[in-house]
Amino acid sequence: MSYNKTASITAETINPKVKIFDYEPCGEIARHAERLEQEMEKSPGSRPFPEIIYCNLGNPQALGQRPITFFREVISLCDNPALLHRDETRMLFSPCAINRARKIIESMPGRNTGAYTNSQGIRSLREAVASGIAARDGFPSRPEDIFLTDGASSAINLSMQILIRSQEDGILCPLPEYPLYSASIILHGGTMVPYNLSEDGDWGLEIFEVKRCLEEARIAGLTVRAMVIINPGNPTGQVLSVTNQEEIVEFCRKEGLVILADEVYQDNVYVEDRKFNSFKKVARSLGYDENDISIVSFHSVSMGYSGECGRRGGYMEICGFGDDVMGEIRKVASVTLCPNTNGQILTSLAMDPPKLGDGCFEAFMAEKEEISTSLAKRAKTLVNAFSSLEGMTCNKVEGAIYAFPRIHLPAAAIKAAKAEDMSPDTFYACRLLDATGIAVVPGSGFHQISGRNTATGTWHIRCTILVAEDKIEAMIARLKAFHESFMNEFRDRS
Repeated sequence: MSYNKTASITAETINPKVKIFDYEPCGEIARHAERLEQEMEKSPGSRPFPEIIYCNLGNPQALGQRPITFFREVISLCDNPALLHRDETRMLFSPCAINRARKIIESMPGRNTGAYTNSQGIRSLREAVASGIAARDGFPSRPEDIFLTDGASSAINLSMQILIRSQEDGILCPLPEYPLYSASIILHGGTMVPYNLSEDGDWGLEIFEVKRCLEEARIAGLTVRAMVIINPGNPTGQVLSVTNQEEIVEFCRKEGLVILADEVYQDNVYVEDRKFNSFKKVARSLGYDENDISIVSFHSVSMGYSGECGRRGGYMEICGFGDDVMGEIRKVASVTLCPNTNGQILTSLAMDPPKLGDGCFEAFMAEKEEISTSLAKRAKTLVNAFSSLEGMTCNKVEGAIYAFPRIHLPAAAIKAAKAEDMSPDTFYACRLLDATGIAVVPGSGFHQISGRNTATGTWHIRCTILVAEDKIEAMIARLKAFHESFMNEFRDRS
């Protein structure tokens, strides 16, 4: 008997869509950083820096952000319900946490976090989320419209799965973009329709640019189904004005587009003249209800003051879809059985936290405000540092958790990058990592405006503002020393 010795799965035979997209925040720079970290563990002192600083991801607790005590107490009690019957528990946990945990446990299947739940999420927790949305927006929210999910990413993927039928379906996305969107669109067989944000206009969204991109896509034969808006922006850090949001709502309503509102950084706003407003609130304030416009909004516990990335908790609220469509979405959600229970609990806590009059309210607010104040301070510090460097400018970080500075690189550096078969921003990021241990994301991973880089010699990097306060000044000193050396080296060659 003969056997086929050819590998059944090879890089040539896997799904070709997998090979098309890149996810640069976890790309080659991140992998190289991990290799360096392993090398340093085996050979201490082998590198001219004490540690790797992972500025490539928004990973708050990995960079020193402390978890919210109330959240952790409730999670601990829900995972260990027997503690509720022990006398010493009242000495170790706040009455608020004990009461909330008891209430949550009573609503869980089998009163245990290890059980499957409803595919849409535990109803009482969805009720808490809906209540929080209503309190935030001043307009009603229904638990039937809430899907608790494993972070916002799974909700975004589910939305693309529902919206995209073929390659002829397009989704409007901002450039620079968060690459989850292009990856999800590609994997589900659709076409990304990019629209450019204006860096010179503080990364603002200009509606005439979106109209131009929509018209070109339709001329090309695409059916554009939805528009993605990230507010506050990732990687660009802008916060949209209400006027701009109203323009977007009117535009999407007129053109019959679903608004996909990525609002995961809604608790990260650092400037006094801007405030977060959900797209649902803006639409309702204009007098439009679910019969006028469709909106899917996403939020998670990964960012903001929660910082619970590894818990994978989030939600999407779906407004303006018919009952028949909602039934199909529930069916698709049921394929994964249910979102993880701890993520569901944390999402409910973030949207329904302690309130004035609760015994733990002051302690909760103190922790929340300490985190928010520190983030605003670090955002300003990092922007000032980038803007002080030769050939580098950086727009104000109004919100979210990233700076996205622009670098004008010497011609010799661009030539050297080409010789190593790298984009110039990747070349810069690699040299920065090897010299300082600072891992950032090359801006090309966010698909900058086509043609700008080559024409002007300008590139970008994304760097999180989350570096701990006791480390950020030392990190900036390493960054400045490297940048001066890099620019001198390649200026001399030009």
